[in-house]
Amino acid sequence: MSDLSEPVIAVARLGKVYRSGFRMKRVQALKDISLEIERGEIFGFLGPNGAGKTTLIKILMGLTEPTSGTALVFGRPPRDAAAKARLGFLPESPYFYDHLTAREFLRLAAQLSGVTSADVAGRVTGLLRLLRMEHSADVQMRTFSRGMLQRVGIAQALVADPELVVLDEPMGGLDPVGRKEFRDIIIDLRERGKTVFFSTHILSDVEMICDRVGIVIDGRMVEVGRLNQILTDAADSIEVTVRGVTGKTQKILERVSQHAIKSGDELLLTVRNDEDVDKVMAICREVGGIRVVGLVPHRKTLEEYFMAHVERAGRAS
Repeated sequence: MSDLSEPVIAVARLGKVYRSGFRMKRVQALKDISLEIERGEIFGFLGPNGAGKTTLIKILMGLTEPTSGTALVFGRPPRDAAAKARLGFLPESPYFYDHLTAREFLRLAAQLSGVTSADVAGRVTGLLRLLRMEHSADVQMRTFSRGMLQRVGIAQALVADPELVVLDEPMGGLDPVGRKEFRDIIIDLRERGKTVFFSTHILSDVEMICDRVGIVIDGRMVEVGRLNQILTDAADSIEVTVRGVTGKTQKILERVSQHAIKSGDELLLTVRNDEDVDKVMAICREVGGIRVVGLVPHRKTLEEYFMAHVERAGRAS
């Protein structure tokens, strides 16, 4: 058993090079990626198509080897059997034996994952109930929609009650109700001390449930951190409301701001940063009789922050 203080996932200076096409052109899928995932956190892994998300997940699952650097899961190499026994995985495009029913498939997954015979039936029934699939449990999966298959995939990732759950685009094919149910499952996993690492394009879901995020673009990790800190740092303007402003002082304050709106005895100023806030405060103190009654930073959404990174990368390429 690994030390409880040890990162569940530890990646250091990871690189991956593929050879692609007839001419075996060199493609650098990952470039010097370093990352640690702590026990009990939900980590959202973000990036545009082709950024390297699935490549990193394949390395963590032991499905491919890195060209350089190291990757450890529970302090062990990804292909180590002891590490694999403690994780559940849902790939982006899972394959199912579609002649089996959902119940039959989950029983098989449980047996292959080492669930004891006495526990298999109860574990499978509980997951079918959790994912609201009781009504279709004994129907062949060849008749399932993409969303139903995705539910089966999530269930097989959880069937062995793993400590770490790795999900590659798990919300693909789910309707809004399914996404809400999935978010609830992820939050419940965290409350039970599990660790969840998942990639997604659905940024609103990440913003709702993730403790930390990592943004990868063109194979490089461009940002890692807690969402509240990232979005606090991403404030793009600040609104300052002052009361008791006269005509002359109003003109002075308007020169400091990007935009100003007068309403009664209040003046709403939009300024760029903390330095401009300090200037407004200094003017109010110097003139006297003016009170600051509101200070509201306007922060970028995660989607705006993410797209700004993508656009910068596009201009640099």
